[in-house]
Amino acid sequence: MRAVLKLGSSVLSGGTDRLHRPRMVDLIRQIAALRSQGHEVVLVSSGAVLAGWEALDFPPRERTLAEKQLLAAVGQSALMHTYSTLAELYGLKVAQILLTADDFRDRTRYLNARTTMLACLSRGVLPIINENDAVAVEEIKVGDNDSLSAFVANMLEADLLVILTDAPGLYTADPRKVPDAVLIPEVARITPEIWALAGGAGSAHGTGGMHTKLQAAEIATRAGTGVVIAPGDAPEAFVRAAQSFTAMGSSGLGSTEPGEAIGTRFLANGSRLEARKRWILAEITPGRVLLDAGAALALRERGGSLLAVGVRGVEGEFERGQTVSLLTPEGTELARGLTRYRAGDLRRIAGRRSSDTQATLGYDYGPEVVHRDDLVML
Repeated sequence: MRAVLKLGSSVLSGGTDRLHRPRMVDLIRQIAALRSQGHEVVLVSSGAVLAGWEALDFPPRERTLAEKQLLAAVGQSALMHTYSTLAELYGLKVAQILLTADDFRDRTRYLNARTTMLACLSRGVLPIINENDAVAVEEIKVGDNDSLSAFVANMLEADLLVILTDAPGLYTADPRKVPDAVLIPEVARITPEIWALAGGAGSAHGTGGMHTKLQAAEIATRAGTGVVIAPGDAPEAFVRAAQSFTAMGSSGLGSTEPGEAIGTRFLANGSRLEARKRWILAEITPGRVLLDAGAALALRERGGSLLAVGVRGVEGEFERGQTVSLLTPEGTELARGLTRYRAGDLRRIAGRRSSDTQATLGYDYGPEVVHRDDLVML
C-alpha cells in the first residue's frame, strides 16, 4: 500500500503554541511501524509558520503576507531539522520537497516532482512535503495543505490518503453546537447533503476546516484514492486508519489484520488508471514518435514500455512530460503517453540502447522513453 499522511498545524502543536515534540515522535513511530510492514508512506506536513514563530521567540503576529513568508522561511528549516532528528530515532532518512501550484500545472515540473518522490520511496527515504510558503503568492498557491495532500496522492497514485486533524471526523452536525451529533463512519459518495455538513474555518493554528478536508477527499476519491479523516490525538491514529483501510480490501489489497475503525472513511469512486487515462488523452499531442515493428509489438502484445532502441523517428517539438502520439511503422496511432525526453534529445538517442543514453546526452531520465504507467493504448 502507498499512503499519503497529512498533518495539520493543530495536530503538530497538540493544542499548544509550539511544535509538540512528543506528538511528533509518536507520529514518526507510527510511520516507521507501517513502513516496517512493507507499506510506502509520504508525509505532507504543515507547521512551518508555527515553527518560525517559535524560533523567533513568539513575536506579536501581524498576519500579513510578508510576515507569514518570513516565518515560513525561518520555520521550514527548523521544522525539517526536527523531523530529521526524530526520524533518526527510528532509522529513517527524510527528504524535503517544497511545492507550489505551478508544480501541478506545468507537465514537466509535475513529472520532475513525481520522479523525485518515487525515487525517495524506492530508496526508503521518507518524503516530507509542504507548500513553498516562503515564495508562494496567490497566483501560485495550492491554497491549503489539505488540497496539497490530495494533489500529491493523485500524483503518486496513492492507495490511501489519511488526514489527521483536531476533529474526530465528519459528524451529522457540528458537535460543538449540537450535543447529540453522531460521527459518520463511512461516506460512499460526497453529495450535496455531505457538503452541507461541513463547517467553516479551522483552528487558530491551521488554515483549513472540515470544508477543505471534504474538498481534498473529493479530489482524491475521484482519482481512485481512499480517504480517512481521523483525530490526530487518538492512540495509533495513523496505523489504525491504514489498517482499517486495508482490512476492507480496498484497491485489491489484502488485509493485514482487522483494523479498529477510526474517523470517517471516504470510499474511492474512480479508478486511478481511468483518471490517468483521461488526463493523458485530454492533452493535445504536440508531437509524434514513430516506432519500429518490435517496439509496436512489445507495446501491443507484451504490455511493455517504449525504449529508445524502438524509436525510428520523431516528428514535431515537445518538452519532457508532454503527451505524444506513438505510431506503428504503417503510420497508425497505436498509443499515447507521457514522454520522459524532449523531442531534440529523443532524436539523438532514437534507435540506441538505453545504456548509451548517458554517454549521448550527458544525463538520462531512466531507460524508458514512455513508461508503461504513463501510456494509454488506443
